Amino acid sequence: MKSSTQLSSPATADPGSTPTASVPRTAVPEHPASTEAAKTKRWVPDAAESLYRGRTMREGYPGLIGLYSRHYTEQLESLQAGTATVERVDRFITYLSRAADLRPPHPVLVVGSGPEPVAMRVLMDRGFACTGVEPIPDFVVEANKHLQQSGVVLEGAAEALPVPDESQQLVFCESVLEHVDSPRLALDEMHRVLRPGGMAFIVTTNRHCVTKFAELEEFNIPFFRWFPKIVRESYVFRHLHYDPRLANFTLRPAVHWFTFAELCQLGRYSGFERFYSLVDLLRPSDAMVRRHRLRRFLLRGAQRNPWLRALVLTQVGESIVMLKRARPRPKR
Repeated sequence: MKSSTQLSSPATADPGSTPTASVPRTAVPEHPASTEAAKTKRWVPDAAESLYRGRTMREGYPGLIGLYSRHYTEQLESLQAGTATVERVDRFITYLSRAADLRPPHPVLVVGSGPEPVAMRVLMDRGFACTGVEPIPDFVVEANKHLQQSGVVLEGAAEALPVPDESQQLVFCESVLEHVDSPRLALDEMHRVLRPGGMAFIVTTNRHCVTKFAELEEFNIPFFRWFPKIVRESYVFRHLHYDPRLANFTLRPAVHWFTFAELCQLGRYSGFERFYSLVDLLRPSDAMVRRHRLRRFLLRGAQRNPWLRALVLTQVGESIVMLKRARPRPKR
């Protein structure tokens, strides 16, 4: 789980920071491991026989909602939203406006706003008509309080967005797609709510990225994204039922791991027409490029050579812009 742009709801590219928010805490029931954990001052996963005595496996780890709420609150309290977050959203607006028409007061939908929706606040300050969607009811309440408006953040899921057809110019979806039950349905919904010529900006997992740092993984396990599918599924099972610290106590751990090409394919299935990475939208004069000789060299090469672009996207292919056709296809 990352920050609101990344610490958005249970729910990476240019990480933003997250402000402090007061998230309701849920009482956590005592577990058989509580006494031992208190003695050793470390986490002790519970044994199956004590966890599921008189309970079904479907109920999952006891008190997970409370553990997640507590952990999420601690993360929010350890971070602050500053100029870096504002600058980051401003950069995204600049890059996205190079792909398609994007200017105030165009309507923007933020999927997975989280309890303190920094990206929404910046977009609204820039004059965009911004709406948020968040699946956790308590987070919906907190988000509307943060924005000091009622009904701006709506309760809903990515697979069933509570907004009308063709009502949005941009759908902003960061650190969400990897957590949903059905990425295909989520993309279908994004396509439905976008105006003709609108775009979806998605930041999600990148299965090819080479990193050993656990903080860049959805799970606190180095190189997790490189594990075979069956191993990843086994870790998901263990997280939900026996050891929720594996993915930071989240209620919905990441279960989808994409490549850029797979995202393009999924987008085409949903009806999107064209696909861009941030590499395609950057310019040598942009601040994050012009001060770095290697970045300027790689950018020029990636924008001219398909093979080099493909190589670069194995490492920075977690961000994708999907464009909806400006006009419906003519009937045959």
